Amino acid sequence: MRTIKSFLIGLITFINIAIILFIGFGTLTVINSPRIIIKYRPFKRSLHKFSNLIGDLTVKSLAISIQFLHQKRWEFIIEDEVSMDEWYLATSNHASWGDVFCVLAATNFKAPLFKIFMKKDLWWLPPIFLANVTLNMPFVNRHSKQQLEQNPNLRKLDYQNTIASCKRFERQPTTIFSFAEGTRNNPKKHAEQNSPYKNLLAPKIGGIALGLSAVPKIDYLLDYTIVYKSKKRSFWDFCIGDLSDVKVFVKKLRIPESLKRRDYLNDPSYRTEFRDWLDGVWVEKDKLIDSVKF
Repeated sequence: MRTIKSFLIGLITFINIAIILFIGFGTLTVINSPRIIIKYRPFKRSLHKFSNLIGDLTVKSLAISIQFLHQKRWEFIIEDEVSMDEWYLATSNHASWGDVFCVLAATNFKAPLFKIFMKKDLWWLPPIFLANVTLNMPFVNRHSKQQLEQNPNLRKLDYQNTIASCKRFERQPTTIFSFAEGTRNNPKKHAEQNSPYKNLLAPKIGGIALGLSAVPKIDYLLDYTIVYKSKKRSFWDFCIGDLSDVKVFVKKLRIPESLKRRDYLNDPSYRTEFRDWLDGVWVEKDKLIDSVKF
């Protein structure tokens, strides 16, 4: 009986997510259609603000409906005051397919809507493509080490394109988000990486360091830490409610002045200093995960 009930909850949750995303992105597509022919910049800025509002309402709808279906309340512990009027970098540990819903919901209507770095090779997926077009979420290329060795110029080109994409975020308060681990953590990946952290993969600095280089108005890092009671991690586990017992901690950390307005690509000392700082954030995050009790 429980198996049938779980299956039905999972199916309804999946359909619910699909419908809300369809309505949200459908609305965004319609209201952004005039951008094709109207190039007047103040109009486009107003349209972008309205698009962010639609995005926030979509996140709110997802959070309310998922928690209702699973009969649970996600617990958000925000240690410092955040504002819709500030610029932020943001990052989180990455453990499951449900992470993005949790971090979006944690500061929904408290901090500006996330601008998430998305893999360019996923542009063909409708939600990814529409997020780029309607919400200005930037694409980034992920090249292999071999590709970069064969064509070192790719690194410079990608850097310039990412900086250009992020420059638009200076127009109004924005949260630039990137999962610093770069992939979902699991025991196999943790062992293969020989991670120095008990509960985390080692962070990659590229995405968030690029965001900081591109937007000088950013003063703070929002550090999200997600802790699930369950050890399950798949998207289906999320849909059936097995990941509903979750705590999300949010810390607002001031970024050292020495790390601001620096050139990530051409300044090796900056990369070293940024990595050392982020490693310190990761040490504290690892301790926090260990200390959480349900």
